[in-house]
Amino acid sequence: MLNRELQGVSKPRRSLSVGLARNENEIVEAQRLRYAVFAGEMGAHIETGRPGVDHDRFDAHCEHLLVRDAETNEVVGTYRILPPRNADRIGSYYSEQEFDLARLAHLRHNLVEVGRSCIRSDYRSGGTILLLWAGLARYMMENHYEHMIGCASLSMGDGGHAAASIYRRIKERHLCPLEYRAFPRCPLPLERLDASRQADLPPLVKGYLNVGAWICGEPAWDPDFNVADLLILLPLANVNARYAQHFLAQAA
Repeated sequence: MLNRELQGVSKPRRSLSVGLARNENEIVEAQRLRYAVFAGEMGAHIETGRPGVDHDRFDAHCEHLLVRDAETNEVVGTYRILPPRNADRIGSYYSEQEFDLARLAHLRHNLVEVGRSCIRSDYRSGGTILLLWAGLARYMMENHYEHMIGCASLSMGDGGHAAASIYRRIKERHLCPLEYRAFPRCPLPLERLDASRQADLPPLVKGYLNVGAWICGEPAWDPDFNVADLLILLPLANVNARYAQHFLAQAA
């Protein structure tokens, strides 16, 4: 999941910092935040055998990006990052559970997957999101990776009609070239949904598209999280230089 989309935006508060988790305890802090948001707020079905923790087999192979409140030292936002060498070690990217990525095979040597994005409800401000993206930008550039993928989530609260409407609205301008197309293993049944409804584009999805990301085809349905996932592909070459410098300045 590039982002399990979070609804609601609040005013920024306090001083925030961003960096990678340095030990197992810090990773668990991120996993507890993920559980609180995904299971507690969104009603996701999470069974890990570890109460209050969102954990899966990919976590041990990922870097975990954390945003902290400098006053309380609490983790208030997170992303996890799966670099290509670790995806090879574990045998797949997370998104391959939902999509056939055969057409991206030639990119795998520098293809980073991001996911499990999560922000605590009272920190859902543009500043928190910007810091997470700044941390991602610095990671990509410092490690000389050229492409980023992940699943961007759309709510299925209305049965999928809004997700279908959003896909119809953005596919004309933001669909990737045919050679990068990915195919959902459990497709959202677009033909049975009303794609003419008014639906707001989630802020994080809008942000990805604004900086130059593509969507790689039709959405998949994730029944555990009850969301429709779009596969997002962001070639760093697509990112406007102004955005790149802004992100790096935020992470400095």
